[in-house]
Amino acid sequence: MGGTIVVGVDKSGTAKKAAEAARDLALALGARLHVVSAFETDRTEVYGSGSDRWIVSDAGEAEKVAKNVATDLSGGDLKITYSSARGKPAEALVKEAERLDARMIVVGNRRMHGLGRVLGSVANSVAHTASCDVYIANTYGAD
Repeated sequence: MGGTIVVGVDKSGTAKKAAEAARDLALALGARLHVVSAFETDRTEVYGSGSDRWIVSDAGEAEKVAKNVATDLSGGDLKITYSSARGKPAEALVKEAERLDARMIVVGNRRMHGLGRVLGSVANSVAHTASCDVYIANTYGAD
């Protein structure tokens, strides 16, 4: 069937579990997997010691998270790409899926019960705004 599956990640155990579900779906469907980590600000800081300088940015840190998850998921015939995307997590995932003409977005079900359900969740927002299929992976017990 092919196509691209987009999964959103951060440093949480629930995101890792959702990414593993996305990997399994991509393998089963013969799709590519695209791992995305969102960042909301363009904050950049420069650190230095002597003549050495390091630049740390929210975009760079988000891309590092996506790359680490993509590396952990790689193996076999699965084609995996990764990126960071600016915006709130749900908005960033939907925009990235639209940019890639993705067939599906995978998110975890974190904050889909209790007070989080009232306040909203990434999964809820994505499910209501995405123009493609949305798979909500059961991630309870991951964190």
